[in-house]
Amino acid sequence: MEPRYAVRALADALSNPGHGPEHGPDGVPTDGVLTVMDIDWDLIESAGGENEMQRAPFLRELPEVQRMASASGAARDGARVARDELAGRLAALPRAGQEQQLTGLVQAVAAEVLAYPSPEAVEAGRAFSDLGFDSLTAVELRNRLSAAVGLRLPASLLFDYPTSTALARHLRAELLDGDRAARTPVAVAAAADGEPIAIVGMGCRFPGGVRTPEQLWELLSSGADAISGFPDDRGWDLDRLYHADPAHSGTTYVRAGGFVHEAGEFDPGFFGISPREALAMDPQQRLLLETSWEALERAGIRPASLRGSQTGVFAGGYSSGYAAVGQQTGAEGAAGLEGHLMAGNATSVLSGRVSYTLGLEGPAVTIDTACSSSLVALHLAAQALRSGECGLALAGGVTIMATPWDLVVFSRQRGLAADGRSKAFGADADGMGMAEGVGMLVLERLSDAERHGHQVLAVIRGSATNQDGASNGLTAPNGPSQQRVIRAALANARLSPADIDAVEAHGTGTPLGDPIEAQALLATYGQERPDGRPLWLGSVKSNIGHTQAAAGVAGVMKMVLALRHGRLPRSLHAQTPSPHVDWSAGEVRLLSEAVDWPVNGRPRRAAVSAFGISGTNAPHLIEEAPAPAAVLATRGSSRDRRC
Repeated sequence: MEPRYAVRALADALSNPGHGPEHGPDGVPTDGVLTVMDIDWDLIESAGGENEMQRAPFLRELPEVQRMASASGAARDGARVARDELAGRLAALPRAGQEQQLTGLVQAVAAEVLAYPSPEAVEAGRAFSDLGFDSLTAVELRNRLSAAVGLRLPASLLFDYPTSTALARHLRAELLDGDRAARTPVAVAAAADGEPIAIVGMGCRFPGGVRTPEQLWELLSSGADAISGFPDDRGWDLDRLYHADPAHSGTTYVRAGGFVHEAGEFDPGFFGISPREALAMDPQQRLLLETSWEALERAGIRPASLRGSQTGVFAGGYSSGYAAVGQQTGAEGAAGLEGHLMAGNATSVLSGRVSYTLGLEGPAVTIDTACSSSLVALHLAAQALRSGECGLALAGGVTIMATPWDLVVFSRQRGLAADGRSKAFGADADGMGMAEGVGMLVLERLSDAERHGHQVLAVIRGSATNQDGASNGLTAPNGPSQQRVIRAALANARLSPADIDAVEAHGTGTPLGDPIEAQALLATYGQERPDGRPLWLGSVKSNIGHTQAAAGVAGVMKMVLALRHGRLPRSLHAQTPSPHVDWSAGEVRLLSEAVDWPVNGRPRRAAVSAFGISGTNAPHLIEEAPAPAAVLATRGSSRDRRC
């Protein structure tokens, strides 16, 4: 308060006996407080604070508060009339018409506040923050809408309902339904006991230029090798990165791996993302967006139709190191990216970005259990579907190496194959081939898929997870733990080992890990098998390398495609089985050649394994769709032309 006004107010108060301290019967002043305040009455009234002031004994006698009380009473009467008139007009329309009219109203008021040229310039599905609203204009929009619809709307309105469409639906509920929606209990539809989970859509990016499930099958069925040299567009110092000595610090002794060379391609405008924000985003977030969209379209689901639905997103993944890449943080204009770097590179946002962009309101969870991440994500998604926590789920995993860090650290451990190729269970196995990729599946309960008319590609019969515990080293696999989790998955699916025809193994090609895994498979799936039906064993890593957090979902996609096409592709580099495995301990055969896998009158089933370096194991059991179906039809995506 300016001093001259404060002095004047104090003088007025002291000169008016009614404003001074009260006196008792003996003339002694009683305790009292004389307060001089600078009050912005207009601000209090616009913020809706007059009701609280009218209830406060100290304030309610003030003439300004009494004036506001009188004015607010008249305003309430006017608001009631406006609300009743609008509700009457809406009641005469079908629901779609009601939402259309209210959306138009919100767009018109928003255009006035932001001085847009027309209401049509306000995109109904775009967030108010992206349209240019800040805290002040948000309050102004709230005030104007309150007057237009005759409702008392909260200051948090634009945060609670962040688009014109969402806000219009809220206004419709308030005008026509009152608070009934808030009192309506949430309906939870749990799956029937033992009901399988249907895979109804798939999207992917894998080495070898693979951008669709059809291209993945073409690569697998032809026995192609997708291993290539290092990418040349990531700022890696390729001349200094290589050194033949495995002990040489800061270098790698390999020159090849499985890379998604198109990882930098992205159409931000398609998803309503600014070029600046897109540049700050981890490419893993971009790829999950693309493949999630494509997987939904391949399932026959319009992504936009899921906005506001209880659809979950379960993504396996971890940091790519993108935020620390020199070209980004050191580039000219990098200061303009800093506001986007946190969300653009947080691992939690791998799943959250998909939910936010598509408006999905089910669980959004990012899981990091290293190489088993995508299968743990799949396991949790299936549990959420069975419990009714969500009605539809996207599940998978992603790894993109923005830096060569993984290549360097695994070189120090001598864990990489010298030629960059995983020779799973082969006699020549000398380490894993590092790779990258992304795969996303669309899942729903089988009964829901059938009711919605979605094509069922395969079903998940069961799964399980466990931990190696105190194994022979933090990163060392443990055979008994793998056996236990396999038996747990079989029990979960109510199946026996003999019910499984093939295993898509973790099979990275390491001299230690492969024999341990093979012995666990021989001790479980390889026992008590019918004559002439050995367990067929293969690994997609022999074609595309170890795609890390996406490895498990790559294996699931391979087996879904094998079921659809009736053929088990051969594993490369497996002509001679590893001599470090006692293959006589069970009926297990390497897929050194492709094997026909036709429909034969009983459900065909495959197991898919993934084991994380942290010790988390997660086998899954995949079964053919319950009714015979044609070979996977090609369903083009509207994004195929774009990315």
